[in-house]
Amino acid sequence: MHRSFIVILGALGIGAAVFAASYFGSKRVAVMTMCPADDLSWLRTEYHLNDAEMAHIRQLDKDYLPQCAKMCALVAKRNAEVQAMLDGKANVTAEAKNQLIQLANLRAQCQAHMLQHFIAVSQVMPPEEGRRYLAEMEKITLGTHREVEQSMPAMSTGHEDGAN
Repeated sequence: MHRSFIVILGALGIGAAVFAASYFGSKRVAVMTMCPADDLSWLRTEYHLNDAEMAHIRQLDKDYLPQCAKMCALVAKRNAEVQAMLDGKANVTAEAKNQLIQLANLRAQCQAHMLQHFIAVSQVMPPEEGRRYLAEMEKITLGTHREVEQSMPAMSTGHEDGAN
């Protein structure tokens, strides 16, 4: 009898936890999808922004998008060229190395433009929220590269500062 009671209480506890997680998760999703045409609305909720801050951020985003699209097109074009040069080849030619360097430079320029945009957006926000936003955007912008770099064997031998 005592064991059955513990099993029933455990099942009720698990059920309550699943319900709570589902409820709060669906509430968050609902808030984020209330304005599907407005892809910046999540900023208002996440960073507690007022109408004036949102208007300024929307303008910054509107001004940045053409520059972003241009950089994306350049990166995609250069990437396709590099892929064509490397496709099925047994070695990397000097020209392919040059194309890889140019691709890396374009990606670095793109990251620099993105970070500059994120800095401008963060400066519109209340100071603490701006710092939190910028930290998150830096993590997203640079995070993939950091993860790859840190997964490399050389990184675990004391070259974590990137001076290798």
